[in-house]
Amino acid sequence: LNLMSDLKEQFGLTYLFVSHDLGTVKYFCDHIGVMYLGVMVESGTASELFDSPCHPYARALLSSMPAEKPGLRNKERIRLTGDIPSPSQPPSGCKFHTRCPFAVEQCRVQVPHLESAGGTHQVACLRWREII
Repeated sequence: LNLMSDLKEQFGLTYLFVSHDLGTVKYFCDHIGVMYLGVMVESGTASELFDSPCHPYARALLSSMPAEKPGLRNKERIRLTGDIPSPSQPPSGCKFHTRCPFAVEQCRVQVPHLESAGGTHQVACLRWREII
């Protein structure tokens, strides 16, 4: 990763880096996209996403990261419940509504689209303003 990072800086390279290792993503990536069932639910700079996640899935995902310094975890982990949908037969509306603690009827029928949350930060959630 250090070599890739050095080459990125030296030659102005862009990488598409796919990972579930959030610590590595935070270290290596300038801009991050969070996907759920193949749909982009949030994107932004590393600082926008790690400091102020807006989508309920992104918030739960980031809350699962170990604390950088043991004993300094200041946020409770968000545990997702509900039915995990099949990627081959995703639910209607928001793909995350079956597991989202904030879902309302509108989420079951309306597909949210990415919208600005400030700067380059974008979120696809019908209720993100209410829940942050």
